[in-house]
Amino acid sequence: MASSHIAEYYAGKSVLITGATGFMGKVLVEKMLRSCPRVSALYLLVRPKAGQSMQERVAAMMECKLFDRVREDNPDFHSKIVPVSSELTQPGLGIGAADVERLTACINIVFHCAATIRFDEPLKHALQLNVIATQQLLSLAQQMHHLEAFIHISTAYANCNRRHIDEIIYPPPVEPKKLIDSLEWMDDSIVRDITPRLIGDRPNTYTYTKALAECVVQQERGKINVAIIRPSIVGASWQEPFPGWIDNFNGPSGIFIAAGKGILRTMRANNDAVADLIPVDVVINLTLAAGWYTAVQKPKSALVYNCTTGGINPFHWGEIEHHVMSTFKRNPLEQAFRRPNANITSNYLINQYWILVSHKFPALLYDLFLRLSGQKPQMMRIFNRLHKAIGLLEYFSSQDWEWNSENLNMLMSQLSPGDRKTFNFDVRQLNWPEYIENYCIGTKKYVLNEDMSEIPAARQHLRKLRNIRYTFNTVLLVFIWRVFIARSQMARNIWYFVVSLCFKFLSYFRASSTLSK
Repeated sequence: MASSHIAEYYAGKSVLITGATGFMGKVLVEKMLRSCPRVSALYLLVRPKAGQSMQERVAAMMECKLFDRVREDNPDFHSKIVPVSSELTQPGLGIGAADVERLTACINIVFHCAATIRFDEPLKHALQLNVIATQQLLSLAQQMHHLEAFIHISTAYANCNRRHIDEIIYPPPVEPKKLIDSLEWMDDSIVRDITPRLIGDRPNTYTYTKALAECVVQQERGKINVAIIRPSIVGASWQEPFPGWIDNFNGPSGIFIAAGKGILRTMRANNDAVADLIPVDVVINLTLAAGWYTAVQKPKSALVYNCTTGGINPFHWGEIEHHVMSTFKRNPLEQAFRRPNANITSNYLINQYWILVSHKFPALLYDLFLRLSGQKPQMMRIFNRLHKAIGLLEYFSSQDWEWNSENLNMLMSQLSPGDRKTFNFDVRQLNWPEYIENYCIGTKKYVLNEDMSEIPAARQHLRKLRNIRYTFNTVLLVFIWRVFIARSQMARNIWYFVVSLCFKFLSYFRASSTLSK
């Protein structure tokens, strides 16, 4: 760490992190503990959830495999973690007076990762979590005596209604304060009815409220040094703490698993559209580098960093489909429903046909089997949830964007050789086939908790499914022959004609092969 200016900067610093128990927040905590080992303390805003206290949630988080490398280097790393009770939907973020006093007295850096990432979140709730909470956190930050930087995690799709997106904060679709005041007195049903008109040409409440949050950061930053990180579709880790780490079904992860299980057979997307996946460790490395640069250089305006791959190292949805299928055939998931064989199409009618034939019809048959065997039907419900998830992603998998990355390149040029290695966010080095393979294996190991030693048994199961499929196709062919062909003289004539043509072709092919010898 001696050659790392970034690690040296964070030495002795007190850091506040929101959303620390979420996917990106966990990786940020782990990376800071591992690569900035002399950081003084990490204060995590956490709320009680599902009957667990904030201390229990943090303790459970620290036990997960993600922290194995930190555990090896420093078994006492827990001592740097300070949970702070908070609730983002409450006034003042639900932080007690004593905690407010403590935070304002010691915090040097704020990383605001907390947000609702549900695309179909009701507007009022999305506004509360993504906009009002950001507003209140900035208000708290204004009171911090030693604050050096405030880093806000946004999304590259906050301005997805534009095709070319620069590293600037665009004018908001509506003045945030006016919208908050207007919706405060409205009934939820009224808000639900006017939501489509409010979000306009944006696809969902998530992108809409994240655009408003960026505006809030710009308007209410005061004298705080601020930076905004805009990641695209955040996926499994590329390198750190180990390749392919992922812990959720969100975004592409759930789709990859559904394809590997043989549940997903078709998806509407553009094969030639860029799949702007960004590994989570790339986002976190950029975030920590931006925190260092913002605190040390104190830029006059809020710098925005587009954290994307599409304009630097593009990879397409059609290529992803190929590598996902080939990976899961070599390393199959356990107890697959069918052999992996998904196809992407941009044609609506073709997609609907395959949904009917390959999704709904098999689901109905399987649920019928479950009913007859005295079990609860579940396959149709699974497919309905899958179709909903795919539908929410369709907007992002069927078109391309152009991203400016001048600020990202500038920041990269400021890093020392040691920092470029320790906090690597150069996606030009990303090998996509290798990354997708590690991603798929990561879903098997870390999301489904499947043992890699069981792969031979999983392959045997796939062979069994293949034999069942061949048997079914044979029975179906015999059935069609007996019911339709054998009873019709015209059909029999056509059948014999086709068979004779095939026989003549084979005879000609054999004769040609004999003469050539």
